[in-house]
Amino acid sequence: MKSALARDEDVTQRRRASHDEVRERRCIVMGEVFPESKLVRFVADPDGNVVPDVTADLPGRGMWVSATRAAVATAVAKNLFSKSAKMPLKASADLPDRVERLLSARMQSDLGLARRAGQAMLGFDNVMRELDARTPPAALVEASDGALDGRRKLTGSIRARDLKVHIIEVLTSAELSLALGRENVIHAALKPGRLAERLTFDAGRLGGFRQALASGSAGSTPAPNERHK
Repeated sequence: MKSALARDEDVTQRRRASHDEVRERRCIVMGEVFPESKLVRFVADPDGNVVPDVTADLPGRGMWVSATRAAVATAVAKNLFSKSAKMPLKASADLPDRVERLLSARMQSDLGLARRAGQAMLGFDNVMRELDARTPPAALVEASDGALDGRRKLTGSIRARDLKVHIIEVLTSAELSLALGRENVIHAALKPGRLAERLTFDAGRLGGFRQALASGSAGSTPAPNERHK
């Protein structure tokens, strides 16, 4: 019997094949076509409630919205889900918050899986060493509320080495710590693989719901010894 990780890798591989074709959908708010990496799917449940489908695998006709808090709020305020489905649907005002929570939870789950699978490295020094490994990391995960000093040093090192590393800065230190089972996590890196790809994919969408958090992180006060976490 396959392990949970093996089954998860199989599912992700099948999805990746379809994503490699750059699948596109029309946003019901903007009226424009975007790749799925820029969108969130919604479906109606049997009671006519609009529910987020961040994994894009729930049954039913999908309604796609740009992955931003403003776009989802507009879809709710202007009753665009009902117009798209051509039937009355109920979309609650907290729908943007629910999408944010689901994307965050999905990323935290994947980070935990990456740690258990030996695909995640934690701490400033460990990440810095990994940049010089024969196979460098595919993604750098930085706490959005971490001190700028450590973040700048790592991103500067990536540029100096001319590495192609995705930088993820949409989760807080508390979320990273909970996901990775260690206190005060500020810096982490992910080895190349399906999990790194999926985390990068979801980070791009979650960023659209956390723009205020990201822009407000520059002046945060560093926690004690956070550079070494």
